Amino acid sequence: MMPRDASELAHRLGRQAEAVCRKYLSSGRREGRYWMVGDVRNTPGRSMFVRLIGPETGKGAAGKWTDAATGEHGDLLDVIRGSCDLVDFKDVADEARRFLSLPHPEAEQSANRRTMTSAPMGSREAARRLFAMSQPITGTVAEAYLRKRGITALHGAGSLRFHPRCYYRPDEHSPTETWPAMIASVTDLDGQITGAHRTWLSPDGDGKAPIDTPRRAMGDLLGHAVRFGVAHDVIAAGEGIETILSLRCVLTHMPKVAALSAAHLAAILFPAALRRLYIVRDDDPAGDGARDSLIERANAAGIEAIVLSPALADFNEDLRTFGIDALRAAVRQQLAPEDVARFLVLAT
Repeated sequence: MMPRDASELAHRLGRQAEAVCRKYLSSGRREGRYWMVGDVRNTPGRSMFVRLIGPETGKGAAGKWTDAATGEHGDLLDVIRGSCDLVDFKDVADEARRFLSLPHPEAEQSANRRTMTSAPMGSREAARRLFAMSQPITGTVAEAYLRKRGITALHGAGSLRFHPRCYYRPDEHSPTETWPAMIASVTDLDGQITGAHRTWLSPDGDGKAPIDTPRRAMGDLLGHAVRFGVAHDVIAAGEGIETILSLRCVLTHMPKVAALSAAHLAAILFPAALRRLYIVRDDDPAGDGARDSLIERANAAGIEAIVLSPALADFNEDLRTFGIDALRAAVRQQLAPEDVARFLVLAT
């Protein structure tokens, strides 16, 4: 499935957000402008909420969801993936087309084609303005937060910034709050900002802010990522920013991207020069699905795919639990031999 096609499918599903929820999240119910349910797998509960009607600035947010219990977020393609227990992105697309009564494309083009259907320009512009208004993270609460999580290799991390008073609104019926926030730019393959990711923090940097959804993304995410380093023939790709930053502590010079969710990781666009892709796996079913989809896409494009697996849930948990020397040793065993000398930072 082409990423361009995925963006269009997500947009069309958003136009019928309530109907999608009634079919795939039948354990939940509508409350005001949201559909409330336990999680993306249709578990009964109230921690996940799906926006049914877009905000006044545009209808692009209809169908976006956030799980307050886990911090996960995504769109209605993720809902179809989770509720139907699908792994392959092609199967997700086929199910979405069935729901929308759309014909299946006669032929798919290359999955790493750069052209994509754009998100509303307003959301892109808002992301660019937010990033422009933010400051470098050196000496800020954001730096303190990352160091608290064992992440010390922050030089050259130009995709990360800090905003001391970033707006946060729990929902449209609640007053706006302000919290310190780490801001990450989401960019396309040409380095153009298409979105932004916010992690709201406690004022002392000791952890995330005590709010329901301390992580939120805005703008056009599909196919794009938060980038660390300029991609050439080798890159590492994973879900979370902190997971990728943890690997950066021992693979400082290897270009890396954080796609922000398993579904978006499965759909990242490949640089034209890419020859080897390290898939940074999270140890959960969603991570397994993203891994399998990326391996299939990479193989079809003639790109070697190598999986980097953590000992625990993710590489940041490994770093905090076992320390940087153990992380370095574990990663070394999983690298291609030629990349050990090229990228691995030796112990000091």
